[in-house]
Amino acid sequence: MRYVLLLVVFYSTTLFSQTFVGGTGPILDLQTIDIPVNVTGLPTSINQTTFGLEQICFDITHTYVSDITFQLISPDGTIITLFAQIGGGSHDFTNTCLRADATTSLMAGTSPYTGTFKPQGQIGQFNNNQNPNGTWIIRINDNYGADEGTLNSCSLFFGNNPATIPVFAGTDIPLFLINTASNPIPDEPKINGTLKVIDNGTGNLNFPTDPANIYSGFIGIEQRGSSSGGFPQKSYGFETRNASGMPLDTAICGMPSEHDWILYAPYNDKSCIRNVLTYHLSNQMGNYASRTKLCEVFLNNDYDGIYVMMEKIKRDNGRVDIAKLQAIDSTGDQLTGGYIFKIDKGTGSGVGNWTSNFPASTGQPINFYYHYPSVANITPVQQDYIQKYVDSFEVAINSVNYQDPVTGYRKYAKTETFVDFLLINELSKNVDGYRISTYLHKDKASKDGRLRMGPVWDFNLGWWNADYCEANLSTGFAYELNTVCGGGSWDIPIWWERMMQDPSFQFDVRCRYDSLRETILSEAYLFNYIDSVGLYLTNAKDRHFEEWPILGVYTWPNPSPLPTTYQGELDALKLWIHDRLIWLDANLPGICNLSIEEKDLYVNSMTVYPNPAQSEITIRLNALDQMKEIKIYSLNGSLIKTLRVSGIEETISIDELPNGNYLIELQSEKGAYHKRFVKSN
Repeated sequence: MRYVLLLVVFYSTTLFSQTFVGGTGPILDLQTIDIPVNVTGLPTSINQTTFGLEQICFDITHTYVSDITFQLISPDGTIITLFAQIGGGSHDFTNTCLRADATTSLMAGTSPYTGTFKPQGQIGQFNNNQNPNGTWIIRINDNYGADEGTLNSCSLFFGNNPATIPVFAGTDIPLFLINTASNPIPDEPKINGTLKVIDNGTGNLNFPTDPANIYSGFIGIEQRGSSSGGFPQKSYGFETRNASGMPLDTAICGMPSEHDWILYAPYNDKSCIRNVLTYHLSNQMGNYASRTKLCEVFLNNDYDGIYVMMEKIKRDNGRVDIAKLQAIDSTGDQLTGGYIFKIDKGTGSGVGNWTSNFPASTGQPINFYYHYPSVANITPVQQDYIQKYVDSFEVAINSVNYQDPVTGYRKYAKTETFVDFLLINELSKNVDGYRISTYLHKDKASKDGRLRMGPVWDFNLGWWNADYCEANLSTGFAYELNTVCGGGSWDIPIWWERMMQDPSFQFDVRCRYDSLRETILSEAYLFNYIDSVGLYLTNAKDRHFEEWPILGVYTWPNPSPLPTTYQGELDALKLWIHDRLIWLDANLPGICNLSIEEKDLYVNSMTVYPNPAQSEITIRLNALDQMKEIKIYSLNGSLIKTLRVSGIEETISIDELPNGNYLIELQSEKGAYHKRFVKSN
């Protein structure tokens, strides 16, 4: 159901009904056909009460109907998309009519869609008191190749039961109003538009007519998404701009100032929560992930449903907090950071900016892509540096002595971040994990410039939301996908198999997991968070699923059984998480021989490396604070060493420590205490 603000004009005269017939024409691959429908002899104003447009009928022969975008354009320039990319690979629309008061949504119908259906777009927007006499245009665009068709007939029906639009009753979540002057939003480049954001605060409703109190200004906007690009509800990337069209850093919905933003459409995630939950958990674990805000969106006065407003992955102090890398940075410590890059599917040829010298276990290549600096800005010497550093890491992890804490992979990898990245992918059993949308970053050598995993990104197919590669099962490890259905275009690097064969890494994984199971990975915490989001969407969810009636309907790649209610979606998600936690409890490798109290201290509030250590160890405070004192205890509580220090990093000798486990306690200048276990070999 679409919602807009209405201006209603009442007429007392009963008018006659009339049908106007348009022409026919071929629907060719990657082309647009405009069919005129000439309307004459009607009153000079149509409205939503006494007389207006009621119905659009048509007949289309086409071998792949999801290729089609079907729009209607009125004489005053109003453009409504009546449907787009529905029906999958099915055929034909046979004697199909679209009405606002139909009981069955076109999205819930099946080909050849014979009969009367409610369209995606809102017909009532045409009944805006415009003069209907003139040329109307039925516009059909075939968006893909290989399948063509024919428009066999089309007509417009005007009568005394005009299409109307439900009055928007207000929302208790932020409201985003986008206007592009009815221009369609392309995949790229960005087109000009405006944005108004309304949020009247907790306990207050937000209406489209309210003043824009969060943002009101110019934007550039484009579609985004790969596999999700084929869904009827589109995701968008937008850039806040000034009046001259230049990027304008802006704080929106409590997020730090930036100009690049995302409106993610959770179309095939019917809980609307999977990315929100994942990013929340990552932040709670001490690792930055995109901040999110659930909202409702109007596009050109057309209700578009629930969206997730989120940050793009960016380098700055409030996001991926690594050093700024400039074109002049070509030698020494300046060259060593910061970099953000990713393993991904890419576009076009699928060839990365560079390819690993170590393919996946299946033999498939691993492709890397620059993110920061971008491919347009990174210099040749910087490209050479980061490629060689990653290659050194991969040489180490593929070597015989890869477990060596000094010369092995730990020399190049900040393993705490690998641990957390693995845990969040395994908990969600993310079918895209480790191989698509997999980000890494690296700071300067002077700031512990080892490789770090993350930020986590794109988990809409995690958490029991994919029906392939055993992703629907609560059993099995996501990092072993290559053995389940490998050999495709995107497989998982060998890193994870190697690390999970390392007893020291297993120890870190198990201790971290056991610690988190007592807090943010407990069922109570996870279920409470899911329920709180469901409560937050109490009102918005009804409009969303009225607009997109897909509850109980298969949407790629939803696993079965398909819940028929929103609460059913949340309950099914929680049930799967329950089963997944039980399996991980029993099957996650490694033995963590620490007490419950000791496990609780196994956190990332400070960095200790290398761990295990041999001769010396570096301690770094992961906060904007200064160290004051370091104490080293044996696990029986005996104080072994006390150091008075200052700064954020300290390297100390541990030659006198016998092999075993130790507790390092750090007190900061601000009075905070940080604790971490370390092993001495």
